Amino acid sequence: MQQLVQPWLEKLLSTEFFSVCRTHGDAARSERNMFCLDCNDEAFCFYCRSSRHKEHKVIQIRRSSYHDVVRVSEIEKVLDIGGVQTYVINSAKVLFLNERPQPKSGKGVSRICETCGRNLLDTFRFCSLGCKLVGIKRNGNASFMLEGVSSTTRGVMSSSTTRTRRRGMMMDEEEQHIYPATPPSSTRRRKGVPHRAPN
Repeated sequence: MQQLVQPWLEKLLSTEFFSVCRTHGDAARSERNMFCLDCNDEAFCFYCRSSRHKEHKVIQIRRSSYHDVVRVSEIEKVLDIGGVQTYVINSAKVLFLNERPQPKSGKGVSRICETCGRNLLDTFRFCSLGCKLVGIKRNGNASFMLEGVSSTTRGVMSSSTTRTRRRGMMMDEEEQHIYPATPPSSTRRRKGVPHRAPN
């Protein structure tokens, strides 16, 4: 399992974010929304990063509709995120950290998350990093390890990550909710020349 999953990932997925920092509680940016891949410890705030994690590899966790997300541009440097569905929220491509509850699947759904059954696009296998982790533990037919890059090195993305990023589904967030994008129409019907009604 060590060859398929970085040692800090499970800690990241089980960490609670967005509580107020005990040390910098009176400051403006005291939300604990940072995680250090080198220390592999608890969440910390912006000010803790400046003082204790200056030279470390740190990722910032963001929130969407009360669920934790991470930007693809940050996480793809340290994880192979191939097979995990991406979303666009506030103009940035993101991944959900953990599984989210979902109402009963709608009709016509062609693909669901292999772990939790959430509706997905055809090209993806998992709805979150947490679901991919469960899938790896069950089947071992996926990996978080970047090809040719150690787990502690920020390096070149794997080819599967690049492919996933290219075909990623774009979704928008409105009023703190995520909605699926309208699929592009294969044939566009042009409006004809307007005609006046007969007199």
